[in-house]
Amino acid sequence: MAEVPQAGIFGRSVKRVEDRALVTGRGRFLDDLCPDGCLAAAFLRSPYAHAAYSRIDRTAARDMPGVRAVFTLDDLMPVLTSRKLVVGLPSAAIELQVDRPVLADGEVVHVGEAICMIVADTRAQAEDAAETIEVDFEPLPVMADCREALAEGAPTVHRDLPHNRLARFSFEYGDTGDVFSRAAHTVSDSYEVHRGGSHSMEGRGVLAALDKLRGTLDVWSSTQTPVALKKFLCDMLAREESSVNVETPDLGGGFGPKLVTYIEEIAVAAACLILGRPVKWVEDRREHFVSTAQERDQIGDMAMALDAEGRVLGIRGRLLHDHGAYTVRGLNIAYGAGVSLPLAYNVGAYSLEVCLALTNKVPTSSVRGAGQPQAAFVMERLLDKAAAEMRLDRAEIRRRNLVRADQMPCVKPLKLRGGTNIVLDSGDYPATMERALAESGWDDFEARRIKAREAGLLRGIGIANYVEGTGRGPYESVRVKVNNRGRIEVTTGAAAMGQGTQTMLSQIVAENLGGDISLVSVKTGDTTSLLGFGGFNSRQTVTAGASAQAAALKVRGLLLKLAGHMLEVDENDLDVLPGKVAVKGADGVSVSFAHLAGAAAGLAGFPIPALEKPGIMVTEQVMINDMAYSNGSAVAEVEVDPETGAVRVVAFTLAHDCGRMVNPMLVDGQIVGGIAHGLGNALFERMLFDAEAQPLTTTFADYLLVSASEMPPVTILHTESPSPLNSLGVKGVGESGVIPVAPAIVSAIDDAWRHARLHLTHAPVSPQSLIDALRRRSALEAAA
Repeated sequence: MAEVPQAGIFGRSVKRVEDRALVTGRGRFLDDLCPDGCLAAAFLRSPYAHAAYSRIDRTAARDMPGVRAVFTLDDLMPVLTSRKLVVGLPSAAIELQVDRPVLADGEVVHVGEAICMIVADTRAQAEDAAETIEVDFEPLPVMADCREALAEGAPTVHRDLPHNRLARFSFEYGDTGDVFSRAAHTVSDSYEVHRGGSHSMEGRGVLAALDKLRGTLDVWSSTQTPVALKKFLCDMLAREESSVNVETPDLGGGFGPKLVTYIEEIAVAAACLILGRPVKWVEDRREHFVSTAQERDQIGDMAMALDAEGRVLGIRGRLLHDHGAYTVRGLNIAYGAGVSLPLAYNVGAYSLEVCLALTNKVPTSSVRGAGQPQAAFVMERLLDKAAAEMRLDRAEIRRRNLVRADQMPCVKPLKLRGGTNIVLDSGDYPATMERALAESGWDDFEARRIKAREAGLLRGIGIANYVEGTGRGPYESVRVKVNNRGRIEVTTGAAAMGQGTQTMLSQIVAENLGGDISLVSVKTGDTTSLLGFGGFNSRQTVTAGASAQAAALKVRGLLLKLAGHMLEVDENDLDVLPGKVAVKGADGVSVSFAHLAGAAAGLAGFPIPALEKPGIMVTEQVMINDMAYSNGSAVAEVEVDPETGAVRVVAFTLAHDCGRMVNPMLVDGQIVGGIAHGLGNALFERMLFDAEAQPLTTTFADYLLVSASEMPPVTILHTESPSPLNSLGVKGVGESGVIPVAPAIVSAIDDAWRHARLHLTHAPVSPQSLIDALRRRSALEAAA
């Protein structure tokens, strides 16, 4: 394993190298790109959740000013290899193949599905033309509820399907029947966790242009996975890899849904090929609500068995997942929830049946956390309920069950989707929780409760633990090169979407090559010659970071070897300094990176000294198959208005461990962003549909996002337990902040109403849903 950097720029909170261009208005986002002759695309989208159609009248649209073409699926087929975009991850559990057509093919199955693409000189002209298109719809039965979708004889989401059960699978270890039969205590409940969309500041977008001199199709997309997009473009358009280039401009956020390849990306590229002109489409906010992948409902009927001292013997239950109308990624959200639910704790037996149901709604895919926030909600709520029944402190029941430091590495009898066992690699989970409890003032909270009551408010405190699987492999490519000017070029297929990827890679590489990040330039999202997967699952610091470290160390070796030859000294007597290699203790005796790069390039007819290959350039793809597991504990403190049910989070503490930190400031930024996202999931964000699967929250007037005024004071406590799985000892952190927020806040709301013995089973918790839950609780007590 490579040598870990010990000092210098690695581990320091240096300023982000990306930010100067962004804060001075020189960022290049998708909509900033406008090549000469560029046309604009807009889509006619379905107003129905489920309908068939046979006739589309485009006559008026074609005659509108500026309109260049009005495409249906049949019009695109001359350049497409398939009518459908097949992107789902493989699984033997999948029973129904529901892939998206590039444009609707006689049937629409959710509001917002694209039927026609209009290409015009301007976006306004294209949208005006879309309004004139007439489609003869025949409405079909709609399925809006994932529970009802599985009922016998329920209308099917697609008219040609036999049923709505997309997939079913299970997790099983130990004997849950036995442990429940001998348990001293059991608790159970039904939990409903809702998550909405990602709502990144910048929506999706794509630009396609033909370079007629080079014969290439150049595509720019606001995507998290440029390498995957290139693969699908080549497959769908029957083009060689060398004839398609995909680049990512600056991204205004991603948060998961942008890892999916979308039909708009294929359709716009096809239109470019047909028209021979650049074509651009930029998503508007309403389109984001009705066409970009979301997370939605997971409903878990769960039970926990415990011994007399509160140790968890087993967990069993059933999980139902709303999959939406199409498969755009696979089973990853439901699988992620099921596999991560028991990870932070010692659970002797586990049995979970998982079922995915189709509905006539926008397809689901990853939103920050990808099933892990839902799992944490269920697990932490069960522990809170068990603590209440056994009259244990909520922190104490967790102390008795958390995986301990002496168990690390801890092998869990569960498997990742690739078939390898889950191994918790490092960390001290109980110590992390104790830090959060101490910093938040858990033990002296009662004084604050009394003070709030004097002001007419209810105050509560809650806790939640989490484990996050990060660094999903198997690799990410990174190339490190010293160029003719002596600068260090880093190129990678990893994607930057605002999280500081360029800074992270600059620090890792600079640590080994002189320590000056101003000499390092990083190009992300490269698809010209590198393999990779892109940005998701908190993976890039682990995978791209490990490859950057390996490549930089090899480049360092090349510099030392060549400099030793040129200076006629032993390599061990040399230091790599900013921009040069110098002899230790000999002032002024050095050779510049630029000089070394020139020598390594060679001259015709002359041997290259010392090196086996020309150039000072190394490409690495470090293979990492196991995931690195971050962990943490969150404590939330809330005030509740007993009259209105309004909840205000007044303090939030997160103690966490993400392995060695490349840049603590970047880690803080990711955690605070995740907490904001989790606060929305806990109290505000809900994607509502009516009984006909019509979306009801398609503006920010109805769909509530967290703003600065709702953010509480946040305290972050860092712990670093290096992961043994990669040379840097790092773990991911991009999703850590979001995972424990909802269960911690809901636990605090329960605590505020402890006199009512409240146990909330849903998220988000709105003022109305809180009042309704209290009324139901009162009715139950009255009936008893």
